[in-house]
Parts: sequence; C-alpha cells; structure tokens
Amino acid sequence: MSQVAEKAQAVRETLEDYTLRFAPRGYRRWRPGVVATTALGGIAYLADFSIGAGIGLSYGTLNALVAILVAAAIIFVTGLPLAYYGARYNIDLDLITRGSGFGYYGSVLTSVIFGSFTFIFFATEGAIMAQGLEAGLGVPLWLGYLITTLVVVPLVVYGMKALSKLQVWTTPLWLLLMVGPLGYLVVVDPGSVSAWLAFAGAGGGGLNAASVMLGAGVALSLMAQIGEQIDYLRFMPPRTPQNRRAWWTSVVVAGPGWVFFGAIKQATGAFLAFYIMGVAGAAATEPVQQFMGVYGLFLPAALAIPLAVVLVVTSQLKINVTNAYSGSLTWTNSFTRIARRYPGRNVFVLLNLAVALVLMEADMFAFLNGVLSFYANCAIAWVVTVATDILVNKYLLGISPREPEFRRGMLHAVNPVGVVAFLASALISIAMYFGAFGSALQPYSPIAAVLIAAVLTPVMAVLTGGRYYLRRTDDGIAEPRFDADGTPVDTSYRCHVCEQDFERPDVLACFAHDAVICSLCVTTDRTGEHVLPAG
Repeated sequence: MSQVAEKAQAVRETLEDYTLRFAPRGYRRWRPGVVATTALGGIAYLADFSIGAGIGLSYGTLNALVAILVAAAIIFVTGLPLAYYGARYNIDLDLITRGSGFGYYGSVLTSVIFGSFTFIFFATEGAIMAQGLEAGLGVPLWLGYLITTLVVVPLVVYGMKALSKLQVWTTPLWLLLMVGPLGYLVVVDPGSVSAWLAFAGAGGGGLNAASVMLGAGVALSLMAQIGEQIDYLRFMPPRTPQNRRAWWTSVVVAGPGWVFFGAIKQATGAFLAFYIMGVAGAAATEPVQQFMGVYGLFLPAALAIPLAVVLVVTSQLKINVTNAYSGSLTWTNSFTRIARRYPGRNVFVLLNLAVALVLMEADMFAFLNGVLSFYANCAIAWVVTVATDILVNKYLLGISPREPEFRRGMLHAVNPVGVVAFLASALISIAMYFGAFGSALQPYSPIAAVLIAAVLTPVMAVLTGGRYYLRRTDDGIAEPRFDADGTPVDTSYRCHVCEQDFERPDVLACFAHDAVICSLCVTTDRTGEHVLPAG
C-alpha cells in the first residue's frame, strides 16, 4: 500500500472517534446532557467499593472518610480546568497535554501513564465481573476473565455513537439496582450507620494524619479518570448564550464532578464491608459479596444472587467499554506519533485487552491497594502538572499560549516546563513512597506529588520564559482557528494528501505544496516534507 493510500485509510478509520485529532463541530450533534450522561456512564465501576472497603477496614471509618474527602477535593480542583479545556476546544487529554507544557513528543510520557491506567482498571473491573460470574453462575475465574475481556470488543470498535447508546440505556437499570438495596438497608437498620461511624479499623485508633494520607493515596490513584471523562466531553457542542447553563452544568458534573459519585461509592464500600463483616463474621471487600449480602437481607437467594450478578455485569460493562475505548485512543496516539504509521485503533483495542487479561489471570485484584498506591504518584504528577499549566501558566501568568496547540511542526518536540515538573514530582514522590526519606514522610508521598508539580510547573515556565511552548506561531493559513469568543471555527478545508474535508482547527499549510494538510497526515509524514519549518 502506498503512503498516500495508507494515510487515506487512516483518515477514514479515525472519522468515527477522531482518535488523533480535534473533534469537529459537524460530528458533535449531541446535546450537553447526552454527552454528560454518556461520560458519567463510565463511573458505574465497582472498584470504588473495594477501595473504600480496604481503606475503611485498615484505618477505620473516620480516617477513611477524611481520606476520601481529601482525595476528592484534590481530584475536583485539578480536574476542573482539564474538563473545561477539553470541552471548550474539543480535544482529548493527550492533545491537551502536548500544548500544556510537554511538547509534541514529550507527552508520550504521560500517554504511557494514562494507557497503563486504562488496562490496570480494566483488569480490576474485569476481575470484579468475573467474581460475579463465579458467585452467581459458577463460571471458573479463568474463564470469567476471558469472557469479561471478549464481551467488550464488539462494543468498543464502533466508537462514540455505540458507546453513547450503551451508557444512556443502561443507566436507569444500574441506578435502580445500586441505590434501591442501599436505601433499604439504611431505613431498616439505621443503627448500623452509627456503629460504622464508630468503627476504629485494624489499627484501633482515632483520627491519624498518616492513616488519612495513606488512604488518600489509594483514592488519588483514580485521578487519571478525568482523562476518560474528557474522551467523552470533547464531543460537547459549542458553548452559546442559549445553552450556557446546560453546557457548564454538564462539564462540571461529568468532568471533575465524577469524583463526588466516586467518593460516595467509596464510603458506601467501607460501610458495606463493615456491615457484612458484622453479619457474616468475615470482611467482604469484593463488591459481588457485598451486594449479595445486602440483597440477601430482603430477598430469597434465588433472586438475590441473580440481581447481584446483573448489577455487577452491568456496572463492569459500562466502565470497561470506557477503559478499552480510552486505552485504544491513547496507545494509538502514542504509536502513531513515534512510528509515523497508523495501524488502526482496533489493533490497540486488542492489545490493551490482552494486557488486561494477563493482569487478571495474575490475580492483580489480590494486591489492588498496593498497585494503586504506587501508581497514584505517577497519575498525580501528570494531572497536576497539566492542570497547573492551564490554570496558572495560561490564565494567570499568560506565559503558556491560551489557545490549544497539538499539531506536529507547531510544537517543540519536548517542552521542559511540563516534562521536568512531571518527572521531579513522580520520581521524588515514588522515592518517598518506598521510604527513601524515612518512614515518617512515607505516607505523604501523594501530597508531595501534588505540591511539587503545582510549584515546579509555573517556576519552570518563568525560568524558560515560555520559549519551548510553540515552535511556530503561524500555521500558514490566514483564517484564525478560533473566533472572537474563543470557539473553534468550523470552516472546512480539503487536505491535499488524503482528500478529505476537515474543520479549521485541524489543518495547517503544507510546506512542500501550496495547499492545506490535515493534522493526521502531518503526523504520519515519514519524510517530513510536509512539516512547516521552525519560525
């Protein structure tokens, strides 16, 4: 296949999900509420219940609740500028990262972090689903892992259109199965809540800063979830005076607002683990056991077990199609930039699922909290660095260009602002986590990751004077990419390489020809003949 034909095929394959590019206005036909509902469908996962159960049983209810609130506050504050930026300019978190301190190739570092997040959590959620199949249907775990992996493939390959229908249709059933039994439990046994609030945990102590930070570190591993929310929020319609309220509500609720639902589920998981332990005499950190126990309080086993299985399967399908979809986007993005070849997103759907299956078969769920505590430091360093660049460097200091840039040739290969801040934050906090600075500081590694990234990002921007953000300030096309209100312009241009039409933010002038070229064809240009020179 010729290079031109390969590029044309790549363009056709990315027109459904805009894997490597700006999501054009012509495709974004959903109302803000539909986009938000689709985005929130991905938070149906049950790992929060396991996380909350682990924190609560280890450190006690008071420490667990404070830890969950601390983590939620940090996640919300850092997630808000990212969600706004993705929804306003219709680009995913990888494209945001490129122009927010990392550079064209520098952001590959963070793509690896996010890609790892997707298969770690796919494995976690798949393991929970397999546990449900084993408990309810007697399916062996090894076979359950395989089933949970394969079942998402036909759902993920079709992109946003198929995923939006799945998330919207399954949400009412999920809410009914999730909220109904919990409400019943609190009503019929209100004393259990008081007993849970007094539970001191394995340590048997009161409020303790180290315990709070250790618990918060586990919860903060979910910080990278904002990347999956933005994979949906990038399809938001333009913000207008008519939809302004709905637009902002959808962005806040479905963007950083996901963490409030997550925090509630974590607290609920801690409560259910405590309650089931009191009833059954043994801890229940697996969500399927938690909900089977709750359903069994007011339903016969013939109904309790099937309903618990339906809840688990529905929840895990809703999140794992998101994990597989977002993972395929980020791995495709990274590979295409480095190799300058587009192998097709579905290749990385299968690769991401294969890695997740290996993790499940290796029983990663058994040491979930340890994995998440270590991973949290990397996720925090990335998200806080990008959020700080947007909030401080772009909007407060004005050093970082406010309008997003992600196209090859327009950005420097590496921007030391984000790369240095990210690496320093991740490496120092990981060293703290492993006790390099003493046991007294060890629990505070997540907070160290936040502070280092938040401080170093603007410091590096000032020290470098913003010189490494843009390689060029002019993309060779006279019409601006954004109108006076900052909304992406929807004028169509034809790419002379793939002969497809693209909206203004996604194209630039071709160096070798007096013509326009799309961002993907520049990305896959192996000779560099189309790339504009520095200037």
